[in-house]
Parts: sequence; structure tokens; C-alpha cells
Amino acid sequence: MTGAAAADPTAAGTPLPKLWLLRHGETEWSRDGRYTGLTDLPLTGHGEEQALAAREHFAGIDFDLVVTSPLQRAVRTAELAGFPDAEILPFAHEWDYGDNEGRDSAVVRKENPGYLIWKDGVPNGETLNQVSERADRVISRVQAGCGTPADRDPDAKPVQNALLVAHGHFLRIVAARWLQLDAIEGRHFVLGTAAVCALGWDKHTPAIVHWNL
Repeated sequence: MTGAAAADPTAAGTPLPKLWLLRHGETEWSRDGRYTGLTDLPLTGHGEEQALAAREHFAGIDFDLVVTSPLQRAVRTAELAGFPDAEILPFAHEWDYGDNEGRDSAVVRKENPGYLIWKDGVPNGETLNQVSERADRVISRVQAGCGTPADRDPDAKPVQNALLVAHGHFLRIVAARWLQLDAIEGRHFVLGTAAVCALGWDKHTPAIVHWNL
């Protein structure tokens, strides 16, 4: 990829993609404030209702690519939101919280005042950099063929609209990396269950189009 292509991805008329994000609906642990990483919990009844309601945000959008975390709370959310054939993306799972898995986040902070997962990490789990690398893989897939700095497959057919159904921390990190920020900046993006977001561009600058709808 030449420097000119990186600086001007649309110079040859290639459209830049929009990446829509959908966080899974409520689970018992998300409702109760417990760290939920790789534990494969189902949606609550309310979580299923949330996922169904998310459909309205995607009306009239033609998606070239729909991918989901392999965990059932994300797969089920994708199904209820109208995407039963979403591709399972094995590396789009939530942060592996290690020893904090299943623990009440308020209790963790009470035991360690000032604790912030973004800077302190998790014991015996993934590092922030490891989660960031997984997020970068998603972005490279979505931006393939577009000539952006994240494009690792310039011969790929570009997509216009992509959807990723995944998890709170992971999606916040995806957003930060899309904006070409360090992963830690994901701490600034509040994201509720079954919330819908869209990442796109302000001309050639990566930008947030919608957040936490």
C-alpha cells in the first residue's frame, strides 16, 4: 500500500465502510454488575426483548458483512435482531477477565479502591493489548480492500456496511481502535445492553456516527 493510498482511501473511488456495533442483550450477570467474559450465559427474557427492539435501527440497511462473537448471548442477540445467519467470528469474544470472572465489579473496587480495569488489568486474564489486537483484526476485516491504514488485504472486495454483534468492553475497544486511539480510550464510551452504534468517517477521518442508541 502506498503512502498516497493510505492518505486518500477514496482517491480511486473506493467507498469507505461503516461498521455498526450491537452489544448483546441483558444477561443475569450483566444485570447484576458481574464481570462476564468467557462464561457462556443466555439472555434473560428482558435481554431477548431488547434484542428484538434493536431491529428498528437496522431497517433499510443492506449489510455486506454480519459477524458475531461465538458466545450464545451475542449469537442469540444477532438472531433476534434479524441476523440468524451471522458469521461466527471466534476472536470477537469478550475480554477474558481471569480471576475476576463472575465477580461483582463493585466488590472488586471495594477491595481495591481506585481499581480501573483499563489501567490495572485483570489477574490471570487477558491484557488490554491482547484484547486490542483482537479488535484490530475485526477492523482489518471490515476495512479490507479500502486502502486505509488498517487494510491488510488490498485485493479484497470492499464492504459498505458491516455489523458486529459482541460485548461491552470489546466493542468499546473496537471503537477506540477504529478512531486510531489507544485501546485504553475505550473507557470513555459508555455502552448499554443491546445498544446500537455506528462507526464511519468524517470525510477521510474515522469518526463515531451514532453511539449507544
